[in-house]
Amino acid sequence: MDSTKQGNIKMNKRKLTDMEKYLLIIMIGYIILVSFVNPMFLSFETLFDMFRSGSGTMILALGVMIVIISGGIDVSFTSIAIIGAYCAINLMLKFNINNIYFAFLVSGSIGIFLGSINAIIIYFFKLPTLIVTLGTSSVFYGFMTTFIGTKSIPLAQMPSSLVDFGSKNILTLSSEHGNYGLSVFIIIIVILLFITWFIMQKTMLGRKIIAIGNNEEFAKRIGVNILQTKLFIYCYMGLLSGIMGIIYFSDLKIVNPVTLVGSELMIIAAVVIGGVKLTGGHGTILGTVLGVLLIQLFKSTLVFLGLSTSWNDLFIGCILIFSVCIISYKEKLRNQKELRFSNQ
Repeated sequence: MDSTKQGNIKMNKRKLTDMEKYLLIIMIGYIILVSFVNPMFLSFETLFDMFRSGSGTMILALGVMIVIISGGIDVSFTSIAIIGAYCAINLMLKFNINNIYFAFLVSGSIGIFLGSINAIIIYFFKLPTLIVTLGTSSVFYGFMTTFIGTKSIPLAQMPSSLVDFGSKNILTLSSEHGNYGLSVFIIIIVILLFITWFIMQKTMLGRKIIAIGNNEEFAKRIGVNILQTKLFIYCYMGLLSGIMGIIYFSDLKIVNPVTLVGSELMIIAAVVIGGVKLTGGHGTILGTVLGVLLIQLFKSTLVFLGLSTSWNDLFIGCILIFSVCIISYKEKLRNQKELRFSNQ
């Protein structure tokens, strides 16, 4: 019971964690540096572009955060995102259904179905989650390329509702370079952030996820239904992947099913940089958001510093190592304090 309570207390803390403070300091320092080098950086146009380009990463990171808190790792989410969205858009074209809600419904449903396959295999065969999702990622993507196809869909053939959705803004401003705006994607992100926060902070389900991440055997002994909880975790990851797939293709304005695969590690890195422990049982939504924002900041601002994209990997790698070292060091200090306390 102690481990469960310990996890709950961490999730309910209102003040910033040490990792969140470090990330904020790094972000503020980096923003000041970029602004000093290139004053054009500080503009609503840059901010809105960052929101738009980082929308997909933020949605996937929320699901990855829950999976890692539960003690698992999922690397199949990009395959699920592509399959869900590709199937949904092809169905729209085949049956002449020009409706964005239909696209989200189909893509999300496929994501939930594929996520349930992950959960069932992980639960019944007691296999490491990384191995299972690595295998299912290849199976899912291989099934699509073999039986559904990989033909690209250009802008001219895409459903107009999808293109309109990708171009829609909730706020439009003008500059000397033309119009720009805050994408409608921000509404979906805010809704998903609230739902994820509510699940993890306000429901018994969130406590069960933390309990499994701390000690699955112990969670089972205190009455947590492991199968139901894992079904939710991986189905939720699948649902978010399906939603992200539609957003990704609507923003890209071309359907190319060979893109996106290979970006899994970058999204997992963003979550880990945000302070989510790879061993499970601990993580915060604010930390995850900051981790995604920091990576997106690096990706979007290198041009202002006159650096190539290769610097992006260097920065992210350094921050990732820094985050893991900080988490490990803080855990070591806590263990030493608990040991001294028990000896007294």
